Amino acid sequence: MSYHEEEILGKAFDMRLMKRLLAYLWPFKWIVLLSFVILLIRTAAELAEPIIIKIAIDKNIAHGDYHGLMISSLVYVAVLVVQSVGFFGHFYLSSWLGQKIMYNIRMQVFSHVQNLPLSYFDKNPVGRLVTRVTNDIETLNEMLSSGVVAILGDIVVIVGIVIVMLKLNWQLALIAFAVLPFMLLATDLFRRKIRLAYRNVRLRLARINSFLQENISGMATVQVFNREDENLKQFKELNASYRQASLQTIRYYGLFFPVISLLTSTSTSLIIWYGGGEVIRNALSLGVLVAFMQYVRRFFRPLQDLADKYNMMQAAMASSERVFKLLDEPEQQPFRQPRSSLPKTVGKIRFDDVSFTYNGTDYVLRNISFTIQPGEKVAIVGATGAGKTSIISLINRMYEPTDGRILLDGVDITHVDLPELRSRIGIVLQDVFIFSGTVRDNIGLGNAGISEEQIIRAAKRVNAHKFISNFKDGYDHILTERGGNLSVGQKQLLSFARVLAFDPEILILDEATSSVDTETEALIGKAIHELMQDRTSIIIAHRLSTIKNVDRIIVLHKGKIREMGDHEELLRQKGVYYRLYQLQFSGEAV
Repeated sequence: MSYHEEEILGKAFDMRLMKRLLAYLWPFKWIVLLSFVILLIRTAAELAEPIIIKIAIDKNIAHGDYHGLMISSLVYVAVLVVQSVGFFGHFYLSSWLGQKIMYNIRMQVFSHVQNLPLSYFDKNPVGRLVTRVTNDIETLNEMLSSGVVAILGDIVVIVGIVIVMLKLNWQLALIAFAVLPFMLLATDLFRRKIRLAYRNVRLRLARINSFLQENISGMATVQVFNREDENLKQFKELNASYRQASLQTIRYYGLFFPVISLLTSTSTSLIIWYGGGEVIRNALSLGVLVAFMQYVRRFFRPLQDLADKYNMMQAAMASSERVFKLLDEPEQQPFRQPRSSLPKTVGKIRFDDVSFTYNGTDYVLRNISFTIQPGEKVAIVGATGAGKTSIISLINRMYEPTDGRILLDGVDITHVDLPELRSRIGIVLQDVFIFSGTVRDNIGLGNAGISEEQIIRAAKRVNAHKFISNFKDGYDHILTERGGNLSVGQKQLLSFARVLAFDPEILILDEATSSVDTETEALIGKAIHELMQDRTSIIIAHRLSTIKNVDRIIVLHKGKIREMGDHEELLRQKGVYYRLYQLQFSGEAV
């Protein structure tokens, strides 16, 4: 993951992004409204609390009204109960709302990622995409669940307290607000400092995550080359840097809250000094003075919260921009109009003057034309970078041709729905991907249409059943991430069983035996032969000895077809294939 993205500081508020975010709240508008109403009731109860104390002092205690004091006490308790229930209701609804929205956004992002063209993943590392689905959406959850409504609540509290204080005694209110300019200055300074401090924390945390991801993935290389001490030294530096950045935020908070507390106490002192004098002169009741002291304590607390909310809003804006940038990436179109359906596939493949480039400038395939007849076994060979893998990526539309067209049984594949097209094609890759889960799940890939009997039969045909049966729990054996508890050969055998279980009409083997030893290759040789029976088969292999018996060999060189024919015919031509064969034969002989 690139951590440089974390250095970008966006706006604290962006109306364009906010409109898109609020769209996720719209389906839950009544829950939002209920949460806001509960917040208003809780705020009203909070504002009423000092008024009740004022009444108890001025009307009940001052006049010796024990009955009235009892009523005031009961009302006060009722107000506290309303506040507690309101706090629970608001907190629960906000948290529930946040989890619902976070679930919906995550589902949307994951669904979108699955439908992006493969070219997108060539340019964007996995770590960055994982961060979008986890950290960035969690940041949005904070804002959507507690930020928006809580900010409105803080504003309502501040405005309400100002109105009540001015109504009780405007002179005393102005005295209480005398420290407000200093409070705003301290809050603005804190906001700017903590903004930079949080950025540094995120930046250093991203560096730690990037370092951990790289080193844990490459642990085998680290241990083989005795890099443990050097890596520990580098991690120590990164960890120390992260610690210092985190301590800086602690220092800012450690200074900010005492300053706010001091200013609050100063405001309280001014109220006691001025208000107490007014009480002595009988110009102000004691109840009003006590109520003012209560309101002052409540007035400055939302101001502190708003300083924190500013940083939360800024982080949410930055996260939303990154998430929406991902969501705005165009998905691969499942088909082009007019939509066509494949007939019962017999497996005729035709490349019609196909050219292809990954980056728009450097062509890896140029003017490729050939036809593979139904049931024909065709090998594609060439040096590394000749364009072999690009051809199979085009057949199943992992990429779209830059020019030309590809026909399957006479139908342009760009007009065929992707799921329909790919259900007809089975691919065995050199780098087999094994998912975390059972052996059964890795063969059937959770397809309900594939029975247990089909899975076992497929495993037996490729000679995978024997090693699977050696597991204590057989097909229920749990495989670790990327098949870490399997050998390379066992993973390859599972990939053959996977293709057999899906029983496609067209088979593509991309260097399918290059990663296995000679014994394992011989073991699956017969299975490959059976697998190719009655199927159109395309084989890409570096080991030319494995393709001697195919019907036809297509020789690629620098993105163009240079030769075409069977093994013996191409050897007699003494061209590119002959040179490749001689080089490989000489290398194997050595």
